[in-house]
Amino acid sequence: MNQTSESRKLFAYIWLAICAVVSVALVFLFHDSHQQDGGYHFLFARWGWNHPAFFVMVWARPLFTFLYSFPAQLGYESARLFTVFICLLTAWHTWKTAKLFNLEKTELVIPFLFFQPSFFLLSAETMTEPLFALLFVIALRLHLNGYIKTGAFVASLMLLARPEGFFLGILWGVWLLFDERAGTNFIKRGLSATLLATGGLVWIFSSWMVTGDVLFIKHNWPSDWGATGGLYGTGTIFAYVIRLPEIVGLFFLPFFVVGIYKAIKERKITTAVSAFLFLFLLHTIFRMFGFFSSAGYPRYFVCVSPSVALVTLYGWNTLSQNDFFKREFFKRTVVPAVFFLSIFTAFLYIDAAEWNRDARLVRDAHHWFKQNERPVTHFYWSQAYMGIVFDKDNSDQPFLSGEKERKIEILRQAPRGTLIFWDMRSAIKLHNITADEINALGYKKLFSKSEKLKGYLMPDWWNWYGGPRQQEMFLFYKE
Repeated sequence: MNQTSESRKLFAYIWLAICAVVSVALVFLFHDSHQQDGGYHFLFARWGWNHPAFFVMVWARPLFTFLYSFPAQLGYESARLFTVFICLLTAWHTWKTAKLFNLEKTELVIPFLFFQPSFFLLSAETMTEPLFALLFVIALRLHLNGYIKTGAFVASLMLLARPEGFFLGILWGVWLLFDERAGTNFIKRGLSATLLATGGLVWIFSSWMVTGDVLFIKHNWPSDWGATGGLYGTGTIFAYVIRLPEIVGLFFLPFFVVGIYKAIKERKITTAVSAFLFLFLLHTIFRMFGFFSSAGYPRYFVCVSPSVALVTLYGWNTLSQNDFFKREFFKRTVVPAVFFLSIFTAFLYIDAAEWNRDARLVRDAHHWFKQNERPVTHFYWSQAYMGIVFDKDNSDQPFLSGEKERKIEILRQAPRGTLIFWDMRSAIKLHNITADEINALGYKKLFSKSEKLKGYLMPDWWNWYGGPRQQEMFLFYKE
């Protein structure tokens, strides 16, 4: 191995070390997920061994719940550190995949991956997209290395991590049908493609063994996941185009656009490009018509974040051949600025995610209760992190779903010793029940704290997304 290759390898490990440090720091700077989903995914994993059905539930994601059930026994921080490990593995495999594509400056694919704002946002949370990205890049690397059947098997497991696995499985099947390495004719290639059904069959069989219901997946399918309905509204054809800075990174975006253009024109890194474009088109259609309760989140594209990083690297290498980009001034000033600003804006993206700030007040309320503890027979909460800090089994609280009147009736009939952990904002948004209404049901207010929650770097005067968040936490108790 020559000196240049050795130095490139050293730079890759330096980037991995930098990414590890900053992601571990996120675990302790931000105590909760930026959305409720992260907390509930943790709770399903935390209590899965008490309730085996959690391991095969549709929303909980079987493979995620099983793998995270081990670190989850050690606590929320341990599970989030496990995500950091998964993201580092994803970065390492993406670097190795860049080598298989014979790209130059392969070590740069690591920051191009990690500091995509959406990827960085999830790099220290318990969301399902990072695990999907790891499965995707491992399967892609196997596929490129010629391990076609093994790659197809790993790709089949994507379905057990997120619903996108079904659709990318279809794309993978198309790749196999036109890949002579999968067989000398269409019939043999088609047989190889059947391996893509392995994950689904394992899920069906496992759910049958655990629950005794061969149609468990159908019966457990969330009622708001209909193909139509637009639960979270709809968007335009440009819904994700305008959010590309959140997906790719504002300062990485020019290189990504050049990479897409050149890769298509030169028919290079086609599997990486087609995976991104296919998912981009698919989610755009879902968002336009409200299919499958699409909410338009940029985090969906973390699933194919290795593709985004590879395309960005391809664009970077293309532009670096230009005489202007070869100038010493550009190398010494613009290049460091691109990476510094990308890391900085990725952190700002997390800092602006207002929801995770609520954890500060949740922890204050929990600390107060520990100092003024009362016997608790039932426990209800309005945010998942409340159940996490109290270490409560999420199956113990009946899910407060349906009409408001039904929820009110559940709280009214709750026995003495019921503790309700409520807040001012998400409780109204998710349950449409205010603190005053709970108080009127005969519950005594034990604790109340209101605060304007600010980010670490977001300025006080910023009143748009990411500005100060007014929040109030309550503890109610039925004596």
